[in-house]
Amino acid sequence: MKKARILYVEDEPFLAKIVKESLESRGYELFLESDGAEGYSKFKGVNPDICILDIMLPNKDGFAIAEQIREVDKTVPIIFLTAKTQTNDLVKGFQTGANDYVRKPFSMEELIARIENALRIAGSKPVEFQIKDETKLGLYAFNPHRQTLSENGDERKLSFRENELLKLLYENRDKIIDRRDILNLLWGSDTFFNSRTLDVYITKLRSYIKSDPTLQIITIKGIGYRFVIE
Repeated sequence: MKKARILYVEDEPFLAKIVKESLESRGYELFLESDGAEGYSKFKGVNPDICILDIMLPNKDGFAIAEQIREVDKTVPIIFLTAKTQTNDLVKGFQTGANDYVRKPFSMEELIARIENALRIAGSKPVEFQIKDETKLGLYAFNPHRQTLSENGDERKLSFRENELLKLLYENRDKIIDRRDILNLLWGSDTFFNSRTLDVYITKLRSYIKSDPTLQIITIKGIGYRFVIE
């Protein structure tokens, strides 16, 4: 069976050559770009199954490419391949819609394992959610397609990850959702860092809906969360 099409944007020639040859030897079809400004154009041209983006790129960084991709495709897996390891860099990456990070230096076996994991999770995700356009959440109007949460005409633009998390909570309202399921669906793995990042996003969503006491995101200790609309 033919393996996935991969868009790889990397400006280090030696590393790019190694990764390209290694992935192609495993049967992947790889499209390589070294210039950040060309990364998004290549994405539109080849319609890849997964994207691997360096962050520090000439003309346009990986964060900007990921943001552009997420404007047109909410589900294609994005992996950042980078030497940037500061927490704020990692958080920014997830906010732009990344599914995973691989820190440089890395082994090809690790990269391949993360690629396969991201593709497996993407293949198991439901393609369509039940929310079609705008839906009422108590005092709020939630539009998952525009990634907005509005109250009395005051519109808040949600990040990709905030939007996907709120959408998931709404779709499973009044049910207990396991933390591990959320992490695997939205972040690609249930690592310690991803778990702490989820805590941050839950806190953010609670702050966004605090004006309406009929809406609650309840923590079920040791298990997960339940979104309640009274």
